[in-house]
Amino acid sequence: MELTAEQEDLIRQVAERALELAGAAFGTHVSVSITLVDDAAITDLNRDHRGLASPTDVLSFSQLEGEDMADLPEGEPLPLGDIVISLERCVSQAAEYGHTFERELGFLTAHGMLHLLGWDHQTPEEEAAMMAKTEEILAGLGLSR
Repeated sequence: MELTAEQEDLIRQVAERALELAGAAFGTHVSVSITLVDDAAITDLNRDHRGLASPTDVLSFSQLEGEDMADLPEGEPLPLGDIVISLERCVSQAAEYGHTFERELGFLTAHGMLHLLGWDHQTPEEEAAMMAKTEEILAGLGLSR
């Protein structure tokens, strides 16, 4: 499945809005890699990195965890990390939740970005806060529920 130019632009807009609303201390001068894959590829990554041999919708790999970023050349973007999104999961979840592919793509991008920015959902309180921030990101782009 190939994305349209509008869908690719949506990914960029969601990532930028996540940086703005999360109050990222390093500003928007960061680099983030976003890779779109199928279920087979994300299953391999999920198994290799999380020990779960099943597909998932989005994975985030922070470049900041345990890294010393003091050695970055001045003016270079901070390598925030990598996000991997399963387009197959995106299509099926959009249908399951009764909303558009674009909303689901935006949701998964926002979710991945928030993980890279240090957000998590291990407790009900964290999950509620992360969901609220995700919806705030999406609402600003016209992707409300």
